[in-house]
Amino acid sequence: MSPARSGGGAGRWLARLLNPGAPAARRTQGTQTRTLAKAPADKPRPLTTQRVGDDLARRGYRFRIDDDGDVTGTWDGNRFWFLLLGEHDEILQVRGRWAGALPPGARLAVLQAANDWNRERIWPKVYTREEGGGLALYAEVSVDFEHGATEEQLAQTVSCGLVTASQFFSTVASLAPPADPDTPDAS
Repeated sequence: MSPARSGGGAGRWLARLLNPGAPAARRTQGTQTRTLAKAPADKPRPLTTQRVGDDLARRGYRFRIDDDGDVTGTWDGNRFWFLLLGEHDEILQVRGRWAGALPPGARLAVLQAANDWNRERIWPKVYTREEGGGLALYAEVSVDFEHGATEEQLAQTVSCGLVTASQFFSTVASLAPPADPDTPDAS
């Protein structure tokens, strides 16, 4: 049974999910009483590179600001960027590039794996790009925060981008043949 149908309706489970520590407000609608979450104390604010960096620093992650002003770092050996896009930097995109090497004959298999992933999952969007005569794998999670983001929303988006991209990269790594020790490292 879905949470919305079990014991008390959508209001209670949604209130606990959105703000588990806060007391819930109650509202009566007709003969049904529903529980609603209080508005979060953390008000949405515009995205900034500083806010993204502060979120990563709170977690103890190491990162740097690149020459373009983007936040970047390495997680599990894979390069990630935290990009602010859009006319007003209102879109946060967490983009990762797989560090693994793909054998030249793996193109069709990799495209099929990316297509399967995109069909079966919401996040991340995955794709390939030709780079330096080879095939590179990317994963992206993008969220439009036109009206700003709370600290919790920012943290959740960063986590979603890092975790889901890392899951995809791990899946691809488990399918890739072992590297030939006689072949020079492509990275």
